[in-house]
Amino acid sequence: MNKLKVVQLLPELNIGGVERGTKDFSKALSDLGHQSIVISNGGIFEKDIIKDGGKHINLPIHKKSLFSFFLSNKLKDIYLKENPDIIHVRSRMPAWINHYAFKKLAKKPLLISTFHGLYSTPMYSQIMSKVDHIIAISDTVKNYIIDTYKVAEDKITTIPRGCDLEVFNQDAIQPEWINKWYEEFPETKNKIILTLPTRISKWKGVDSFIELISRLDKNKFHGLVVGPTSKSKERYLNTLQSKILDLNIKKNITFTGSRSDITNIYKISDVVFNLSISPEPFGRTTIEAISCGAKVIGWNHGGTKEILEKLYPVGLVKLGNLQDLSDKVEKISDKNYPMPSENIYTSERMINKTLNLYNQLLNRSS
Repeated sequence: MNKLKVVQLLPELNIGGVERGTKDFSKALSDLGHQSIVISNGGIFEKDIIKDGGKHINLPIHKKSLFSFFLSNKLKDIYLKENPDIIHVRSRMPAWINHYAFKKLAKKPLLISTFHGLYSTPMYSQIMSKVDHIIAISDTVKNYIIDTYKVAEDKITTIPRGCDLEVFNQDAIQPEWINKWYEEFPETKNKIILTLPTRISKWKGVDSFIELISRLDKNKFHGLVVGPTSKSKERYLNTLQSKILDLNIKKNITFTGSRSDITNIYKISDVVFNLSISPEPFGRTTIEAISCGAKVIGWNHGGTKEILEKLYPVGLVKLGNLQDLSDKVEKISDKNYPMPSENIYTSERMINKTLNLYNQLLNRSS
């Protein structure tokens, strides 16, 4: 495999799936002897990019503003200096700035984008399709790109996201953590733990999860909602809390807020859920939970459906059918009920598929 120089563009390097994936891919490139350059407005992962052998160039390409287009000349100068083989754009505003920089280059690198979501249709999003090749993070996203942007199927490759098995695995939990957990959340002790890992948002299915908990045996089950609430969603959180009081299940459900120990929470969970009302582009929490040894139940659409069809088809429930959902929980949560198949959606697989695609495309164009 030829040694490559790869530029990745994204708005910032703070917490998130796109950001973590960029960091992990940069490390993999460096480990394999390729040159990795990440261009962004910086953030908490910036030091990791550098520590792991990559180069970070700070440019405020995160601002959704007309003034951001003036950065295209600076970006063009970076390209002329660095002379990359591949430019890989991972977000829409950086893609626009890149578009005007790229047009000015005489010698053009291979241009790739990754659709990390089901982007809306306006001109703003279409820029992600104006590239040499597109990576879709699931077949759900691939079909959406074809239908929405009328892109030829052979211009798109599906490369599912993956999780790092060094982080998400079935290693034993430290007893100190367990003791501390039960001190903080004594109501979860000796209960079947049902976990919905999500930020608080209407489309993420927290409402359905509350309904589910209200239908189950209050002496057997405890629900956890694990994830942050942004300021704009505090009013919605209050309506959820009111619903919990109305249903008399305050002792049976806990909102933990944002947690850095999600791997251990997956490990103590009997069942983890993905109940998003709109289709998930992929469903990262589903593969993380399965990697940590949890059973998973989710609505049968989007990326979650794709994952569970391969790893745990019994975990699929018809969208919105709360009776089927509660029946399935009763069945699957039994300790003796079969576990999911081993997770095949790994970071290593994602990285290898991306590098293989790079080389295929470069060989095709040479």
